Amino acid sequence: MLRRFTSLLVVALAAIAGFASFGRAAGRSGVEAETLSLPPSAGTVYRDSAASGGKALLIWSDAKATARVTTTATARSISVRARGDQCAGAPHMVVAVDGSVVLRADVASAGWATYAANAALAHGRHRVSVRFTNDYIGSGCDRNLRVDTIALSTTAAAPFVTATWYIDPHSNAKTQADAWRSSRATDAAALDKIAAAPQADWFGDWSGPIRQAVAARVSTIAAAHALPTLVAYDIPLRDCSSYSGGGATSPSAYRTWIRDFAAGIGKRRAIVILEPDALAGLDCLSAADRQTRIALLRDAVSVLASHRGVFVYLDAGNSNWHSAHDIAARLEQAGVERAQGFALNVSNFLPTQVERQYGDAVSALTGKHFVVDTSRNGLGPAPDGQWCNPSDRALGDRPTAATGDPLADAYLWIKRPGESDGACNGGPNAGAWWSDYALGLAQRAGY
Repeated sequence: MLRRFTSLLVVALAAIAGFASFGRAAGRSGVEAETLSLPPSAGTVYRDSAASGGKALLIWSDAKATARVTTTATARSISVRARGDQCAGAPHMVVAVDGSVVLRADVASAGWATYAANAALAHGRHRVSVRFTNDYIGSGCDRNLRVDTIALSTTAAAPFVTATWYIDPHSNAKTQADAWRSSRATDAAALDKIAAAPQADWFGDWSGPIRQAVAARVSTIAAAHALPTLVAYDIPLRDCSSYSGGGATSPSAYRTWIRDFAAGIGKRRAIVILEPDALAGLDCLSAADRQTRIALLRDAVSVLASHRGVFVYLDAGNSNWHSAHDIAARLEQAGVERAQGFALNVSNFLPTQVERQYGDAVSALTGKHFVVDTSRNGLGPAPDGQWCNPSDRALGDRPTAATGDPLADAYLWIKRPGESDGACNGGPNAGAWWSDYALGLAQRAGY
């Protein structure tokens, strides 16, 4: 609300301006938010060194800011760079083009973050609006929406930007925390850090009839209006017969399995992380088996990507495994051109910044975006390089689409914190819940 009466003249002048481009990169056009038309009583233009052009628009009351944007080609997505003053919740932003709502988002980031959605728009002039809908002022705080830029792009938006994350109310972490609530309140509160975070669901040879298993899980998550993140983990000769060994019994069995997996998703939206370690771990296989695996991965990408609304990230290992050049070549052999991108650091502990730099290098070679598993990398890897249930590790960055890197679509918790890497270092079998390890990860987290 910010009932201030400064800079109103600046807003009025911006309203008169109505339209101004902030520059057009290839396939991208848009406006600086300070040029939007907004009632003077509803907000102000203010200086912000972190904003594009050093200025941004502050909306302090329920109101709509509008502008006209001209595209020189068909646009596929719209993005708004915004941040929120949090007060008993986040400001809600509604973005419309030519009167049709294309994006709704709770702007939960206190720093500048990009919120985007797909929006097919013919080339020409369009009226764009940004509305702030839930003005609120409480004791000691004031909820406001701040907008920096609005852009239209010929590139489709990443799937996570406007997605609702799914928090499993029956996860192992939530069940364990509730069991400890009365007797071990401090430990329960620590485990809540895991229980409150969205995590991926893994499927493999333990899942039973895969079509039904995937369909049931996707239905549960879709009923919560959330986006599922699924891990397909059934490649033949999985994990080089190590702790997570197993997988489909033959190439033909895997082809059937992946088709049933895709059928379980159906016409719904989903993220699929495809076969952790399968591509980076080729070297343990014979030459013939390597070719078979590449062919199976290429087929799997094609099958999954052919389902509209399914976004595939083909696993690419991590920065300690292969050079960017080598893994990029493998990704291309495995059909990454049909995928949304690739995944890094799954079930590993390498620092987020290191994996981002590696991802940027691989992206430069493949033209694809990426996601990073940050579930257990809060303190980086173990000093001795141990990867199987190493001691003294911590939860990493919480899942978010606000990565600060235009090539990194999201940080995800793909490995579910507290589930064992295998029967090593005192842990149970791979995938089994281990409450003591989960508690240690949570206690050492930097939040």
